[in-house]
Amino acid sequence: MNNTTKDFQVSVLGIDLAKNSFQLHGVNAAGQRSIKKTLTRQKLKEFMVNLSPCLIGMEACSSAHYWARLFQSYGHKVKLMAPQFVKPYVKSNKNDAADAEAICEAVQRPNMRFVGIKNIEQQDIQSLHRMRSLAVGTRTAMINQARGLLSEYGITVPKGPCSIMKKIPLILEDGENGLSMYFRELLMDLYEELQRINEKIAKFDQKIARLSEENEEAKRLKTIPGIGPVTATALISAIGSIDSFKNGKELAAWLGLVPRQHSTGGRNTLLGISKRGDTYLRSLLIHGARTVQRHVERKSDKTSAWLKSVMNRRHKNVAAVALANKMARTVFALLKTKEDFQLSAA
Repeated sequence: MNNTTKDFQVSVLGIDLAKNSFQLHGVNAAGQRSIKKTLTRQKLKEFMVNLSPCLIGMEACSSAHYWARLFQSYGHKVKLMAPQFVKPYVKSNKNDAADAEAICEAVQRPNMRFVGIKNIEQQDIQSLHRMRSLAVGTRTAMINQARGLLSEYGITVPKGPCSIMKKIPLILEDGENGLSMYFRELLMDLYEELQRINEKIAKFDQKIARLSEENEEAKRLKTIPGIGPVTATALISAIGSIDSFKNGKELAAWLGLVPRQHSTGGRNTLLGISKRGDTYLRSLLIHGARTVQRHVERKSDKTSAWLKSVMNRRHKNVAAVALANKMARTVFALLKTKEDFQLSAA
């Protein structure tokens, strides 16, 4: 063992992650502080290689999954926590040393909620979704820009990417709409850029569709009505290990699809959905639920009958969130039991 670590008896180690400066706080089996130091990126790797296997706690932030996989390969047990669950353990003023101590304290709590560590495949899929989401956001911004500019010339275009792609060539061909040659050139450049972005999004969709066919869990999730290749692969990449959740209710709460509570004195007060967790995943599930809503009148299964009753009592948006909640619980059941969705049993 290296001389820098042989004198340390570390049972639990909290690490405050950063880009180049990492703060460590470790305690021994008796709970007494045995190490408190700051290391650079390279020094951290050398230190962890020579450290005896211990429990390591970190916040689930940028680069956390990389470090977790690396430390696991060194023989350590690693647990990630959401930053908001670590914050209550920070004493007095906030600094790196206090954060590392708080992480070390929080990771030892028996009721702490931990974040599943993603493997390389899951991170690859999530990276693909992030790139696709960026391209879609860029396209939306450009469409809004084009519609806004055209409105200044008295030309209105309906919403949506299909409408703008059909309308711009007609606008450019129309010689009586009062557009100058200079603006026509700008509009043509914007149109060509939109075409390139559409092609890029189409390639991302093809990759996602191929991944959804190669991944067994994604294929299983696609059997759920309202879940397609994009939603299925996004769920697989974000959830990580389904064993991180006790039941479907916890998964739905993690996605922010359950009501917020403000209860006291034995009186329960439920508010709107919490909107916690991954906004991207939640929006995909709710959009999928809206797709199911459009065809529910032609269906006669139990889920459709339940959805009809909810839609008769509540607003359609409330019904969509309720169905998205049910879809999230179904996702948990399928990943846990490794079975396909059976509509007759729903």
